[in-house]
Amino acid sequence: MSQSDTLSRRTLLMRMGIILNAGIAALLGIPVVGYLISPLARSRGIVDQPWLSLGSLDQYPSGQTRLATFRNPGVQPWDGKTADSACWVRRIDSHSFQVFAINCAHLGCPVRWFPQSRLFMCPCHGGVYYEDGSRASGPPERGLFQYDYKVKDGQLLIQAGELPTPGTPGPGQSTLVNIGEKLPWG
Repeated sequence: MSQSDTLSRRTLLMRMGIILNAGIAALLGIPVVGYLISPLARSRGIVDQPWLSLGSLDQYPSGQTRLATFRNPGVQPWDGKTADSACWVRRIDSHSFQVFAINCAHLGCPVRWFPQSRLFMCPCHGGVYYEDGSRASGPPERGLFQYDYKVKDGQLLIQAGELPTPGTPGPGQSTLVNIGEKLPWG
């Protein structure tokens, strides 16, 4: 055999190293590509968030705010009770609702509803919100996050595939920011 027909140990190990590193780079690149493509999929309506039932309209008396629970649609078998989420439902009149995320807009602690004072209060840092979810006092710079909702066949449905954030406007909110207005995240 000539020397050109055989591989040296150095060449073999270098090629194996290149193949192994290329495989690892491909595996690490898949989530990055998915992250970069997901806004395009959302803007084209490819990713559709499910509507989840919070129960019948009779469970929510007019003029009252009640705690409701739902099962997170992105649940995995091992999630257990952590896949159960809560929200506050305020029924304004016969077919008008506000559905608030249970999380404070400051650092995400769960807010509680106090019917005597008609206020939501955060136990972590003293954030207070009026019954319509707007900010009353404390460190949060904005009101409670709201879920989109609809009424269908006597059921209250919410679109809860994602947690609302300052970048995702709720019903009646705009992503436009007035010049000179302080941004909620900065």
